[in-house]
Amino acid sequence: MTQQGVRWSADQVLALAPDAASRKAGSKLGAAGPWSEAGCSDEGAVWGVCKGSGSRPYQTVVDVAGGAGPAYKCSCPSRKFPCKHALGLLLLWARDDGAVPSGQAPDWAEQWTAARGERTGRKRSTAGPASGAADPRAALRRAERRAERITAGVTELEQRLADLLRGGLAPAEQAGYGLWEETAARMVDAQAPGLAGRVRELGAVPSSGPGWPVRLLEECALLHLLGQGWLRRERLPEGMSATVRSRVGLPVSADGPPVRDRWLVLAQYDTADAKLTTRRIWLHGADSGRTALLLSYGAAGRAPELALPVGLALEAEVSSYPGAGQPRVALGERFAPPAPVRIRPRGVTTAQAAARYGAALRDDPWLESVPVTLREVVPVLDGESWQLADAASDSALPVTRVARTHPGLWRLVALSGGAPVTVFGECGHRGFTPLTAWSRNEEEMVTLC
Repeated sequence: MTQQGVRWSADQVLALAPDAASRKAGSKLGAAGPWSEAGCSDEGAVWGVCKGSGSRPYQTVVDVAGGAGPAYKCSCPSRKFPCKHALGLLLLWARDDGAVPSGQAPDWAEQWTAARGERTGRKRSTAGPASGAADPRAALRRAERRAERITAGVTELEQRLADLLRGGLAPAEQAGYGLWEETAARMVDAQAPGLAGRVRELGAVPSSGPGWPVRLLEECALLHLLGQGWLRRERLPEGMSATVRSRVGLPVSADGPPVRDRWLVLAQYDTADAKLTTRRIWLHGADSGRTALLLSYGAAGRAPELALPVGLALEAEVSSYPGAGQPRVALGERFAPPAPVRIRPRGVTTAQAAARYGAALRDDPWLESVPVTLREVVPVLDGESWQLADAASDSALPVTRVARTHPGLWRLVALSGGAPVTVFGECGHRGFTPLTAWSRNEEEMVTLC
């Protein structure tokens, strides 16, 4: 672990890449295959040997706790900084799956870190614990420099959005992904990966079918709102300010008090793009009644390491991440292996589910959905679309387009057989995505994702 006690996420590593080509090449090296002798120290040194195209492998070492930011050393001939090997090593380290264990640095890595420590005035040991706390003034300066870069990036993004709206939305259909990829790259340069991700999503809107100009305008408005929130973050309430910082892409750590409970694993599914695989795991506390989200990441199309058995419960502690209404938690100490348990979240009506999402938007206007358990609903075909209708009222929620094309929907229809069932899923502005369901007698829990 670093002095800060937190490993970076894959997004944070890829934000260091000097260009898109380096991000792509580094992602391919973020797996254990080409690496040997990998290790790390408690003070922030990460090292490894990468097999390349030449006869001699490349020796790579990174100082992730540098006073002026990360520092890199690699024996490859690349002039890019950091090179693809440094990015790949950091992605492997960020996975935190044992591929980069703590240990004694080899001579070549120790010599570089020792020389760097002398130049920066830091005393350090690559084999033992930190000799002292990180310099808070240096950390403050790094944070200030990053905030300045993000502010410059947000200012540029605001100008680009204004130019788009001034020229009309029609040209966006012909521009394709190129316009947005260029803008996203500028946000990565500004060290705002959250903004970069939202900008990339704009490229798919013009090809999303009828009504795309309205959807594009909505997404541009949310981007504008996020930019203005960043520029005025000091005037926002503490919870909203934390939400803005997280949405922009600043790294955060789980700082809430540990909550021990028997956590039922409600659902688990992956989403992937060219750079990152994200695993979402929903938990429900038997005693606290809380529904919480675990996120895990894998680079270059690799599945994340964290996997929990859906339908079983584990006794463990979780800690919350900062942000108003933030459901995300970090998994802490586990006290017992997963075991069967007869618990499920308390259900609500479809109208109450929609109201819950609306209330959550007050705390986080960029929220895609909220976790909800619907009680006594029946899958109903409405033309070419599906709805989940309340058995005791005339209200219903549409099933999202993604869910309508997934075989899990047909498992839900078969489980229901026209009778009411209990369904857990994500409720948002696009509708409801069913993830797990229980039969009417609640003896059977069926995974839908």
